[in-house]
Amino acid sequence: MLWRSIDIDEKAASALVERLGVSKVSAELLVQRGITSCERAEQFMRPRLAQLDNPFEMVNLEAAVERIERAIEGQESVVVFGDYDVDGVTSTVQLVSMLRTLDLQPRYSVPRRLDEGYGLSRDAIDRVFDGDIPQLFIALDCGTNAHEPIAYLRSLGVDVIVVDHHQTKTQAPEGCIFVNPHVNDSEHAPWRDLCTAGLVFKLLHGLLKHRREAEDPRVAGIQLKDYLDLVAMGTVADLVPLHGENRILSWFGLRHLRANGRVGVRALAEVAGIDSGQEMASSDISFKIAPRINASGRLADASLPIELLLQDDFSACLKIAQELDGINKERQSIERGIAKTAEERAAVEFADEPGIVLFGEDWHPGVVGIVASRVSRRFHKPCVILGSEGADAKGSGRSVASVNLVEVFQRCAHLLDHWGGHPMAAGVSLKASDVPAFKHCYLESLKCMYPDGLPEPSLAISAWLEPSDLSESLLDELDRLHPFGQGNPEPVFGLRKVSLDEAPQAFGEGNFRFRMPLCAGARRGVAGIAWRLGEPPLLGQSIDLAVRFSWNYWRDNRYPQVTLVDWKPSHS
Repeated sequence: MLWRSIDIDEKAASALVERLGVSKVSAELLVQRGITSCERAEQFMRPRLAQLDNPFEMVNLEAAVERIERAIEGQESVVVFGDYDVDGVTSTVQLVSMLRTLDLQPRYSVPRRLDEGYGLSRDAIDRVFDGDIPQLFIALDCGTNAHEPIAYLRSLGVDVIVVDHHQTKTQAPEGCIFVNPHVNDSEHAPWRDLCTAGLVFKLLHGLLKHRREAEDPRVAGIQLKDYLDLVAMGTVADLVPLHGENRILSWFGLRHLRANGRVGVRALAEVAGIDSGQEMASSDISFKIAPRINASGRLADASLPIELLLQDDFSACLKIAQELDGINKERQSIERGIAKTAEERAAVEFADEPGIVLFGEDWHPGVVGIVASRVSRRFHKPCVILGSEGADAKGSGRSVASVNLVEVFQRCAHLLDHWGGHPMAAGVSLKASDVPAFKHCYLESLKCMYPDGLPEPSLAISAWLEPSDLSESLLDELDRLHPFGQGNPEPVFGLRKVSLDEAPQAFGEGNFRFRMPLCAGARRGVAGIAWRLGEPPLLGQSIDLAVRFSWNYWRDNRYPQVTLVDWKPSHS
């Protein structure tokens, strides 16, 4: 892998050091994010909820609020239909919670993935209604491309609101109140990159503004910030860019994850092994909370995590959380088996191809997205993994930097029954008999889009450090740049000519623990860990390291730890 240092404006970084009193490393990281003025740096490091824009500036949001108010005033029958991932689940919980506070009792549901496929469908509508047709149907995190299901709802006399952030394949849906800044709003709008959990938060903000203007006594005790934990979960898990309003919402939301003590989150954190005394980090959502929520939608009924997050009784929440944990362990077991086979096949069948398409008749379509991520990372190629469901093949694609999956799938749309998602991650469904033709079209599309081949994989080094720089004070500075994620990547630091004075300890499959060299004044070198990097370096060997640097929590204590991203022998 090619390592490259990130170029920065040294003059701008020096100015931030002088005027803000931050370290050189912090200043360089800010400038790398396009933040060169003191005002913007202060806003980035100290976000304020007051920086959020008026929700009614978003196209169609006020119309959605007014329609929901009519439902409240008329005590109408309402169905809230979310997607089955973390974004859809947290969006549904937000809206259902608020409507319950306003004396509505909406029904809620999510698609049954294995029976009804992705998003909003006529099958899902018929199941949810079961003969009891509501007056208002609100689709969250789905519906942008559901032209036929929306027309079906309208034929039943149902009013429809769609709140979604997915890109449209053809045109915006008609016959509904459609809130989607990716389709409706200016590309410069600070809320454009919100996931649906963020959009629903804006919807609730607008609803509260109207209800307070109407002097509705039911909203007197509502604190909008109490919903921020759900927004942070949806935002971090959905991999949307963490800048603009996303940064503000996720920054405060992570603090509220612990502070407001939502019972369902507390139960989920307990079964996920998150220490009760630690602050929540974005990585806790990505690797501990989100997989347990998503596993339910992949293998079972995604309404389980909604019930968990709406529940106030801890024993009931703990029971659901333990059930989700069991489903997640089952998901991990299935995933490991598929991933092993997929990696072996990819190495042989696609060694000279720009992409990967693999289909397994016995592969569970509920876990193939995770396998696609693993295979894509290993081979640095855009990858589609498909499982079998009757006569259909269903699965997920995961991409690499610079390859837009939406554009690739668009070129193959004539072979696909359903598809949709984001440039880096998308779902797909087609007839199993069409998989060979799709594979050919997919690979040819990549060759056409990248005639000189995919760009060589590279690793961006944010700053070069000495082992002595890996201090708690640096971690305190990095904390001000959190949360890390899309659009605000966790920095990777480079260290040159390091020699380990303790032999690394291998464990598992390609993993090892190690310690950084002892520095003056320290009792021990900083602990390090490496995942799936193969053979460790030799004791005393001169090596260059690329690492991430963070707190590691253990039994209500924390200590600095580096996570090895890559290493190579030093050049003499």
